[in-house]
Amino acid sequence: MDVGHVIQSALAPVFLISGVGVMLGVLTNRLARIVDRARDWEAKADQEAHRAADLDARLQVLARRSRYISSAITMCAVSALLTALVVVGLFANAFLAVNLSAVIAILFVAAMMALTVAFLVFLIEVRIATASIRIGRIQ
Repeated sequence: MDVGHVIQSALAPVFLISGVGVMLGVLTNRLARIVDRARDWEAKADQEAHRAADLDARLQVLARRSRYISSAITMCAVSALLTALVVVGLFANAFLAVNLSAVIAILFVAAMMALTVAFLVFLIEVRIATASIRIGRIQ
């Protein structure tokens, strides 16, 4: 296989890495918002003792959400790493006297599984966020 064909084969995984990068941006922004909200509520809990129990319950939800988002970020990063190894494997397979087809396939399937888990964990976090939302002044 010549360089042109290897580059063509590597384009799809490279686009996948790009998509995972966008997903990482979304996840890190959500995590930053959770952290900012937690800091605000912690400050309010210190100032408003009469609302401390309510704010502590909300902070527990934010802590749970942050754990899910952190897990999703980890799985996205693992997916990107495995996909990058697929690209390396494609080039190694083409230019070394070793057949790495099975390794490349396993790496790609593992990358897809990690990305699937990341999306599943993200979905769980979004469900927690929407379940705990408060609109208006409900007492």
